[in-house]
Amino acid sequence: MEVIIDDNSGFCFGVVRAIGEAETALQRVGEVYSLGDIVHNRVEVQRLEQLGLHTVTHEDMANLGGRTLLIRAHGEPPRTYHKAKELGITVIDATCPVVARLQRRLREAYDKMQEVGGSVVLLGKRGHAEVIGLTGQADDDVVVIEGEADLENVDFTRPIYFLSQTTQSIGLFNHIAEVIKMRAGEVSVTIDDTICRRVAGRESLLADFSRSVDVVIFVCGRKSSNGRVLYEVCRSANPKCFNIEEESELDNSWFEGVERVGICGATSTPRWLMEKVANAISNMKL
Repeated sequence: MEVIIDDNSGFCFGVVRAIGEAETALQRVGEVYSLGDIVHNRVEVQRLEQLGLHTVTHEDMANLGGRTLLIRAHGEPPRTYHKAKELGITVIDATCPVVARLQRRLREAYDKMQEVGGSVVLLGKRGHAEVIGLTGQADDDVVVIEGEADLENVDFTRPIYFLSQTTQSIGLFNHIAEVIKMRAGEVSVTIDDTICRRVAGRESLLADFSRSVDVVIFVCGRKSSNGRVLYEVCRSANPKCFNIEEESELDNSWFEGVERVGICGATSTPRWLMEKVANAISNMKL
């Protein structure tokens, strides 16, 4: 049985940068506090915790005066930075540059819509860290939609500025954009495609990879929004696709009579974990 790891899977640039910032700070100060999971992958978080990284919530910030706080790649709303300054917390800002650029664009979009009585509409997952950071740029005065059904919450009599969370599906964004333009009629609509191409470009590559093997093992953390999207891409291309978080979840029955197994993952999945899964499959007694 041949086991192949997809070379296009694994950490995106933003996650690599954030983890690098954390590891550098840990070597320098010994203990660093991450505001939320630094990456939506439990196994990688556990590795960093062993080095001295502590995951905290916004409520914990009151006890972190004089400590070092890491803002992860997802970014944060302005109020978080203000609170950290008031509390005397040293901030390491590891916001992904792509997300930071989107935050600026959303602020600009909001200012434009304020001038014309319009609204900002964002395609994204409600409650996701990146979305919270984005809506916070506009004092949370943003309509967040997850699909076409949520367009019932949009006022189509006013100008609309439509953007997206960086990790959303290009296909879904384009579909929603067309529906918005159709429903708005003569009302002004601005479509701003803010999806990260480094992430979105993986969809077609993953689909091709999934079709090239008999069985797909998709490795990602349960909390990964990007992982859920990419897993569905793989499953659509190859129904024999299984989603696991670590090698202990593998089932021998998945590989009976199989010649080629493909290992792939989300932008939050470390290469070392995919290699660990691949080794476990190679060592199975079938």
